[in-house]
Amino acid sequence: MTIINTGASAQVKIRLYSNQSPESALFTVTDGKYEICAFNGENLMVGKGELVIITRFNGKLAVKTIASQGIFCDSVLLKGTTGHDSFSLRINENFPVRQFYSGDFECFPDLETLVLINICDIEKYVAGVVKAEGGSGKNIEYFKSQAVIARTYLYKYFDKHITDRYNVCDNTHCQAFNGLSSNTIINNAAMETQGKVILAHDSTLIISAFHSNCGGETVSAEDIWLTSQPYLIGKIDPYCTSSRNSTWDNKISMSDWLNYLKKSGYKGRAEDSSRFSFLQKTRLTDYITGSFAMPLRTIRTDFNLKSTFFSVIVDGDSITFKGRGYGHGVGLCQEGAMAMATKGFNYQQIIDFYYFGVIIADITY
Repeated sequence: MTIINTGASAQVKIRLYSNQSPESALFTVTDGKYEICAFNGENLMVGKGELVIITRFNGKLAVKTIASQGIFCDSVLLKGTTGHDSFSLRINENFPVRQFYSGDFECFPDLETLVLINICDIEKYVAGVVKAEGGSGKNIEYFKSQAVIARTYLYKYFDKHITDRYNVCDNTHCQAFNGLSSNTIINNAAMETQGKVILAHDSTLIISAFHSNCGGETVSAEDIWLTSQPYLIGKIDPYCTSSRNSTWDNKISMSDWLNYLKKSGYKGRAEDSSRFSFLQKTRLTDYITGSFAMPLRTIRTDFNLKSTFFSVIVDGDSITFKGRGYGHGVGLCQEGAMAMATKGFNYQQIIDFYYFGVIIADITY
C-alpha cells in the first residue's frame, strides 16, 4: 500500500469524472493560490477567481490562463501553495456540472481522453465519499459509521489503480466521490473518527460492504458473491423495517413471466398458473417451482428489481414481485443504521451489529 504523506496528513489520488471522457477541463481557483507546474520549465501562479483552461491537443496538453499565451506540455500539476487551497472543475463545453475539490490537481492525456486527478487529504476524501454514498441521515453517529466504512474501503483497495497513476476512481467501481462535503455533521464525523478502520480477527481490513435497506434480514456474503467472509453473515435486522425502502412491488404480465421462465430452461406445465407462486418469508437463494430452480439474483438483474428478497404473487393474468429491501443485502444496512443512531446507538455499536466479530482500530500509515 503506497500512501502519500505530506507533513501532518496523508493524501490520496482520485481520478475525477472517471465515467466520462473529458476533452477539456476548466479549473477555477476558489481559495488560496496555485502554481502551474507544466514540466517544461515554465511555472505560472494563479490566485482566487482565476481560470486555467486545459485541452487535449495533438496527443499533448494545451494549458492556458487569461494572462498567459498558453503552454504545450505532456502533463500538468496545479499545486496549492497556501495550505488552504481549493478549486472547482468543469469538463467539456456541454457538461454544465461544476464540482468542488481541495488540494492539488494533476492532468495528462491518455488515448482519446484526459485523465484528471485530485490529490487531497484522506479525511476530506472520506467526508466527500460519505456525502455521496451516505444517504439522507442526520445523526452524526450514523455518519461516523459510514466514515469508518469509507476509510476501510480506501485503505483496503488503496493500490487498486496504482498502475494507472492514481489510487481510486470517483465512481462506484471504487467509491462515489463528487468532491468536497459542505455538511458540517459529515465533516465532523470524518474528523472524529480520523484513522479508524474495521479489521477482521486476523487483523486484515474487512470488505466493508453496505446497502440501502435489507428488508429486515441481511445476507451472508456467499449467497451473493459465492465467497464467504466470517464477518459478513446474515442476521435479522429489526431496525430498518419501517424505513422508506423496506418494501416495494413490481408487476408484469403472466405471459411475460412464462416466456422468461421458458427462455431460462423451464419445461414444466403452464396450465395451472398458481404453481408459479413463490413465498419468501426469510431470505432464500433460488426461485423454485416444481423441480425448476433459478438464482434470485439472476431474476433481480433481468427485471431490474430492488433486491432478491421478494415473493412472486399470482394475480389472474399478471404476477407481482412483492419485495423487501433495496440493494444486495450484505453488510451494513444504511436505513437500519440510521434508525439505530436515532435510538441512541453509537457508531461502534452500529458497526458491531452489522459486521460480526470485527475490531475497530487505528490505521498505521
